[in-house]
Amino acid sequence: MTEQSGDADGELEARLAEQDSFDPPESFVEQANVTDEGIYEAFEEEWPECWERAAALLSWDEEYETVLEDEDAPFYRWFTGGKLNASANCLDRHVENGARNRAAIKWEGELGETRTYTYGDLLNEVEAFAASLRALGVEEDDIVTLYLPMIPELPIAMLACARIGAPHSVVFAGFSADALATRMNAAESEYLVTCDGYYRRGDALNHKQKADKGLRGVDHDVTTVVVDRLGDELRHFLGASAHDYADLVAEHEGESVAPVARDAEDMLFLMYTSGTTGQPKGVKHTTGGYLSYAAWTTHAVLDVEPEDTYWCAADIGWITGHSYIVYGPLALGTTTMMYEGTPDYPDRDRLWKLVEKNGVDIFYTAPTAVRAFMKWGTEYPERHDLSSLRLLGTVGEPINPRAWKWYYTHIGDESCPIVDTWWQTETGGMMVTTLPALGTMKPGSAGPPLPGIDARVVDVSGEEVEGGNAGYLTVNRPWPGMLRTLYQNDERFLEEYWREYSDEDGDEWVYFPEDGAKIDDDGYITILGRVDDVLNVSGHRLGTMEIESAIVGTAGVAEAAVVGGDHEVKGEAVYAYVIVEDGQEGDETMRERIVESVEDAIGPIARPEEVVFTPELPKTRSGKIMRRLLEDIASGEELGDTSTLRNPEVVEDIAASVEQTDE
Repeated sequence: MTEQSGDADGELEARLAEQDSFDPPESFVEQANVTDEGIYEAFEEEWPECWERAAALLSWDEEYETVLEDEDAPFYRWFTGGKLNASANCLDRHVENGARNRAAIKWEGELGETRTYTYGDLLNEVEAFAASLRALGVEEDDIVTLYLPMIPELPIAMLACARIGAPHSVVFAGFSADALATRMNAAESEYLVTCDGYYRRGDALNHKQKADKGLRGVDHDVTTVVVDRLGDELRHFLGASAHDYADLVAEHEGESVAPVARDAEDMLFLMYTSGTTGQPKGVKHTTGGYLSYAAWTTHAVLDVEPEDTYWCAADIGWITGHSYIVYGPLALGTTTMMYEGTPDYPDRDRLWKLVEKNGVDIFYTAPTAVRAFMKWGTEYPERHDLSSLRLLGTVGEPINPRAWKWYYTHIGDESCPIVDTWWQTETGGMMVTTLPALGTMKPGSAGPPLPGIDARVVDVSGEEVEGGNAGYLTVNRPWPGMLRTLYQNDERFLEEYWREYSDEDGDEWVYFPEDGAKIDDDGYITILGRVDDVLNVSGHRLGTMEIESAIVGTAGVAEAAVVGGDHEVKGEAVYAYVIVEDGQEGDETMRERIVESVEDAIGPIARPEEVVFTPELPKTRSGKIMRRLLEDIASGEELGDTSTLRNPEVVEDIAASVEQTDE
């Protein structure tokens, strides 16, 4: 870098640091999907019929009779009387309307392999696998578990399940064998689609070994389908109840499978997410409301058009991948990209190389990734022509203003709006963000609620706070993409989401997502993070109780407390405070065993950043662990009030131990 260019960069950084709002470029506004400033008012005046706009993006086998049924609130029902099929909406109608040869999925393998499926190709493969599933005995409403990495067979299996009316339950491939078994038992799933392995940083990982271990913990018989991803790199044996994916598809190639017309309220999929009890929650999403909401938000917020090449750099094992890699983009008939590997393999410009190669128009990723790009430096994006980009997005956690501005400048060249989106597994799609052609962007603030979404920031008594104040985020009206319940646990659904701020008579139901938030005078909402015992690590939700249970399950551990601490790249990292049993040493060997236990029970994503051994944990006189103080220690914050502790002296001891560990 020359001295002159260094000065220019410094001037740019200084200018951006002072700027706290950004307007969308005129060139973007001229072509955007949503440009009517009256949309917010229209959605208010027409609510709930406003959501017919979302339903109109889909093809219905039978038209719905009622937009919203709320007699049994909060068990809301959307588009009742209507029938449709998600697979047909994502495939058949596009093929019938002339898009047979348009690319539906562009897949990039970590080692450089590529596969492109046109809409015609994808429909043929989905029908063949749907026929295979039926031949194996899968019937309508049977739950099929998919334990697959980022390979095309994952969305193919999802759409094949949807085609025959069998809900799918995707388990993130990075999760452990125990996590797979827990979810299959909870869903009573008798069918599993998995693979032999996949690549990570050039190494071939044995995934089937992990799946087989998980199956040993499932308390019923399971029929398994195995995708051969690694070929000769890893030999595997199927066993009596397992079938080869390629053999099944070849056997049923060319078969036509009529899409099953599903009621709008029939389950499309289950997704298990972390809860405060340590037992994962089976979030139930239905066909009509979820698919219409995913399609509408993809259209309105991400500005996706059928001619686009769109890339959401998430994993389909999480809800972001369901809504914004598979269902939303394919429902709109666009080209959606998938990438198997990591952003920095074989070099730190891998993503930008793929953006340039594929002419990506829209790029949607996590703040964790943006912080990593920023840390690596501008030299990597500067190697590539990123001028095809017209919109950027972030998802999973709040993005700080400095990272936002770096993303805006060095990836978007100050010509791409950024949509900073807040939503959850439970919401099905985006809830708080700017509409990119309408809203001024404020770095660090997600934005206003979307049209039709009644999101508020309230105090502990449920009263709205004034601009400039913080409180708790609530949603005061239902929306089509919302979860319908927790699988086979209506009571937990009510307890976890609805009872905190709803009135005692049940006349007014308020959804509480358990996030803290701040609102400004313009109605822009800044998300402050979780207020429950769920951590947000790199945009992934992890229950503290799940991690603590894994640690206490380690031989020689007496007690543990897990909290989240600030982390430069991950946003929040796992910090474990551990008491060992008498006669045991809190040494490096024990630390390694604890980390191994966590990875075995949950997966590498939950690996503790630090394990701090302590003779005591800070507890109130009633015996409750004061996790707030442990969070202060982990984040290097000034310690709060310790007067309610029965052992206040232990806090300074723990802080000293952390300082020694850091050194």
